[in-house]
Amino acid sequence: MALPRIISPPRLLSPTILSSQFRKKLPRAIVQSKESAPSLLSESSLVDFSNWLVSRGGVAPSVKPGLVPEGLGLIAQRDISRNEVVVEVPKKLWIDADSVATSEIGQFCGGLRPWVCIALFLLRERELGDASPWKPYLDVLPSSTDSTIFWSEEELSQIQGTQLLSTTIGVKEYVQSEFAKVEEEIILKNKNLFLGSITCDDFLWAFGILRSRAFSRLRGDNLALIPFADLINHNPAITSEDLAWEIKGKGLFGRDQVFSLRAPLLVKSGEQVCIQYDLEKSNAELALDYGFIESNPNREVYTLTLEISESDPFYGDKLDIAESNGLGETAYFDIVLGHSLPSQLLPYLRLVALGGTDAFLLESIFRNAIWGHLELPLSHENEEAICRVVRDACKNALSAYATSVEEDEGLMEIGNLDPRMQIAVGVRAGEKKVLQQIDSIFKNRELELDGLEYYQERRLKDLGLVGDNGEIIFWES
Repeated sequence: MALPRIISPPRLLSPTILSSQFRKKLPRAIVQSKESAPSLLSESSLVDFSNWLVSRGGVAPSVKPGLVPEGLGLIAQRDISRNEVVVEVPKKLWIDADSVATSEIGQFCGGLRPWVCIALFLLRERELGDASPWKPYLDVLPSSTDSTIFWSEEELSQIQGTQLLSTTIGVKEYVQSEFAKVEEEIILKNKNLFLGSITCDDFLWAFGILRSRAFSRLRGDNLALIPFADLINHNPAITSEDLAWEIKGKGLFGRDQVFSLRAPLLVKSGEQVCIQYDLEKSNAELALDYGFIESNPNREVYTLTLEISESDPFYGDKLDIAESNGLGETAYFDIVLGHSLPSQLLPYLRLVALGGTDAFLLESIFRNAIWGHLELPLSHENEEAICRVVRDACKNALSAYATSVEEDEGLMEIGNLDPRMQIAVGVRAGEKKVLQQIDSIFKNRELELDGLEYYQERRLKDLGLVGDNGEIIFWES
């Protein structure tokens, strides 16, 4: 019998811009910011930024940029009603592929990923200093965030064993790889344009800025930074993303594009206007993208990564069945704390483990019906195998953490954790709780194996060969 293979380390959360909590609450502000610490910006810098926005057509009738405990934010200048427009930013103020294409470096950026183009644009404009028309905006961008891509080795040691650590390392390696290519092909060949020494750390900074400030639907080929609007902070109490913003036409025949930001809730004068960044992100993704987490069980996620091995004698048949049901050679299943298992997890596990006396189900005659059979237990041997493999994987994953859930909860109770330690403790505690939940589910399943109904029994019942008490019925002619 082929045993399911659970891959470790698990998948990386998508490293490109192109595009998984804990019960005891950590001290938290209502608003979550993308910035790492209270800003050191002067009021004059904010005034310059505001004047720059107005001079270039930015409209903010009811808010202004302001210093807040989390860094920078948008402060209501009067009471604001729900769904009221608070900021309008014309396209000429966006930093996107069009901005790059019309700049001095545009001719060298053809064929590059959108985020790479915009990263180079940001670094080039930053090099220009006072000569850059974007200087007032660049001056209000943070030098870093609390995203794990900016953590020191000592800080990263606090998330030892987590999926977040493997993701962070993978993302940083990806950025380094992209930088090596653009350094060789563009930066070093055009020293007349790139006047200083742009380093990989600079490139990582630009990546982090884009990752943290781009709005959720403005990614991939539509990637854009929206100055002023991107000062908006996140509020976990907001549970809708639908009314936050839109791109609409203005001017003659609506030809001019404008980014319109709305207040999803009523806001009192002097308070921050906030939005919900992304309801679907796990705490690991929030930590990677923005540098904060939430005390929300729905954000506590662990991803099981399963694979059909190429060495499996039934590899081709299994892959065909998986692909016919929307899966593939490798499949990812996000397990959320307190939620049931994803509907396709058990069928996929049974498929990967299928072999021995169950292998007849892989015959072409069963091809159209096999997924329905996989949704129910196939045999004692198959079900026992998947329980054993998943529980072993959970045990191995839990052994990689340096602390226990109880130790993490103790740290939370003490409180007074700095933001990065708060993230580390929260993420590792959340992952461990989900792993314990998965292990408990399959432990209970192991105890039920003898009482489950398997394929052969179901088949005999369908043929009328099993009585009400489970006895096999024989007829004589």
